[in-house]
Amino acid sequence: MNVQDAKAHLSDLVARAERGEDVVIARAGRPAVRLVPVTTSPRVFGTMHLIVPDTFFEPLPQDELAAWE
Repeated sequence: MNVQDAKAHLSDLVARAERGEDVVIARAGRPAVRLVPVTTSPRVFGTMHLIVPDTFFEPLPQDELAAWE
């Protein structure tokens, strides 16, 4: 799909990507970008919604831990 067509069909393309379909948008006939669904779910803290990456709770690398000491 080229950029011009993607502009006209963005809602449909987003829905297709959410369903797991591979959606690639081309510029001048060459693949430029791929639409993919966001896989992280927002975590709710009171009334505030934050998107926290899955790696947030992984241990820090040793060099970074050493910098905090």
